Amino acid sequence: MFEKERFVEECRAALKEGNAQAAIRELVARAVSEPAQVIRALGEPQRSGVETIYRAADLTILNLCWGPRMVFKPHDHRMWAVIGIYGGREQNTFFRRNEKGLTQHGTKELNAKDTVPLGATIIHAVTNPLDQITAAIHVYGGDFFATPRSEWDPSTFKEQPYDVEDTMRAFEDANERLRGNLR
Repeated sequence: MFEKERFVEECRAALKEGNAQAAIRELVARAVSEPAQVIRALGEPQRSGVETIYRAADLTILNLCWGPRMVFKPHDHRMWAVIGIYGGREQNTFFRRNEKGLTQHGTKELNAKDTVPLGATIIHAVTNPLDQITAAIHVYGGDFFATPRSEWDPSTFKEQPYDVEDTMRAFEDANERLRGNLR
């Protein structure tokens, strides 16, 4: 049974492991293996957005809900991450830096119950291909909100500082589309 407070305690304890990311991956995989339990603890996703479950200098845990058909530009985290899907689908497109900006390097589709670790140097773009919310637990090995990051223009692949306000607008635009779908 997924319990938010217990999950945070287990993740905090896992940071002391020799391979903290692998230990946390196991915790996230166990959590999302029973999506109904995560929904019971966190609530049925009603809108797109980012809910901070826990934030510290060495660990951030988010409940992240991508709106229907939401597309998010290439970005980095500059810390390791573990993503576990408990509802919907997430399509990741991975990139590598090159002399012109970025080159596409591969893709990975995640469905409910899937978990994936991401290295600290990963650059990816995310799409929710569905007409419903995609919900995921994201765990980061650092303070996700205080770490300077980059994002890339999706058409030119020009690198720029990560724009939090633009990100929040993308979630609100997705919520507008969601409200339109409900009418």
